[in-house]
Amino acid sequence: QVQLVESGGGLVQAGGSLRLSCAASGRTFSNYIMAWFRQAPGKEREFVAAIARRGGNTWYADAVKGRFTISRDNAKNTLDLQMNSLKPEDTAVYYCAACSGVILSALTLASQYGYWGQGTQVTVSS
Repeated sequence: QVQLVESGGGLVQAGGSLRLSCAASGRTFSNYIMAWFRQAPGKEREFVAAIARRGGNTWYADAVKGRFTISRDNAKNTLDLQMNSLKPEDTAVYYCAACSGVILSALTLASQYGYWGQGTQVTVSS
């Protein structure tokens, strides 16, 4: 129902910042809870952040809380992730994901999201 395309990844030094964006197709973007996940080599896909349909609430993994900010612009069908104070452990492929409905307790589970972007590589050097 929705196609997602991430952009903004790249190579950055520790302590630096990057802003990831996710562009969504379709006309029902605001119907979806949106999230960012990441996956490092040899690791499970990991929840990063999520945002409610209208942007009224956000959720963050403890590892990124205070450093990352998720936002959305439903008028533009875009989702962003501002990443500050980046650490080498943030290195991963970052994925944009959409879910049409989920209970709050399951918000961090990748299995709850039915739509995924192709991913964008973020590499943080030391």
